[in-house]
Amino acid sequence: MDAQQQAKERDQAMRKTSVVGAIVNLVLTVVKIVFGIIGQSTALVADGVHSLADLSTDLMVWFAAKYSNQPADKEHPYGHARIETAFTVGLGVVLIITAIGIVVDSGQRLLNPDTLLQPTPIVLLIAAISIIANEGLYQYTMRIARDFNSNLLKANAWHHRSDAISSIVVLIGVAGSLMGVPYLDAFAALGVAYMIGKIGWDQAWSSIRELIDTGMEPKTAAAVARIIENIEGVQSMHMLRSRRMGDSYLVDVHIEVDERLSVSEGHKIAEYVRFKLIESEKNITNALVHIDPEDDSLELLCIGLPFRREVLADLRKVWAGEVDAADCDSVTLHYLSGKVHVDLVRPMHDASANLSQRLAEKAQTLDYIGQVRIFYQYS
Repeated sequence: MDAQQQAKERDQAMRKTSVVGAIVNLVLTVVKIVFGIIGQSTALVADGVHSLADLSTDLMVWFAAKYSNQPADKEHPYGHARIETAFTVGLGVVLIITAIGIVVDSGQRLLNPDTLLQPTPIVLLIAAISIIANEGLYQYTMRIARDFNSNLLKANAWHHRSDAISSIVVLIGVAGSLMGVPYLDAFAALGVAYMIGKIGWDQAWSSIRELIDTGMEPKTAAAVARIIENIEGVQSMHMLRSRRMGDSYLVDVHIEVDERLSVSEGHKIAEYVRFKLIESEKNITNALVHIDPEDDSLELLCIGLPFRREVLADLRKVWAGEVDAADCDSVTLHYLSGKVHVDLVRPMHDASANLSQRLAEKAQTLDYIGQVRIFYQYS
């Protein structure tokens, strides 16, 4: 399945899940608030507000699915996955605000006992129905979230489960009130508020960490490093960095290879590293692999060395009379350990130990030149 088809299926699944959740939560919101008022239960009314928050987050999921699964474009070369992340932050904020509202209302009732409500038995039935409905939504939404690895759907699934748990708390609180402990209903509402607030904080903070480019967990990063280091041709690696983009990671890393490899062979190794990272089970969608002939994470030893044009101009001067100016164009330069090392290929009929020695000695009069190697080949 190609990426575009997968994104399309993900979009459809997220929208379907949000529509099912919205319908169920709309019904639960109305039923809980109406019967909470009729049955005189602060906790059930609070639970109704919780369902209303669930309804709002189902709508968020629908809009996030519409935009976050769009393919990359010129203005968004890494795709639109962080739209989902931003909506998840919004979901968390809604939960926290909901929790604060419930705490304020319940706290005021506890401080003013005359305002405490006396629940009726009908509240128990509504709470039980809510528990069954929300646990069913949790199982359904979490299954889709795992199939498509969506943090937003996982957050919404836990939102449904928190509603189920809060209904359990309502059930216990109302049962206690009916047995003669009137404060339990208000305390149950506070318990609901705590659960709502904690889930909201956890989801919002996790998504904020993604938005500020928090990297992989240390264990995951270590596993990625092992994959890279076990690839043939990779001598070591450093500067492994990652950032989350929706349900996946973007990675960039520096790998050290043999210092005298050709550009094409180094590129092949880099491409293979990229392929193995994307192929791994670490949710990596893309990787940028930088090739180093030596570890440049400690010190940029070659940063001040001259570029090829200047090096060739200097070599033509010191090799004047020994090598034709045009032949200097074919030298291979290696920038290593703060020096420019030179490889020169000459025809076999010029082979001479004296010539090799003279060329090396003259080149090394340039203070930035390191090793000089002369190779001879048949024409």
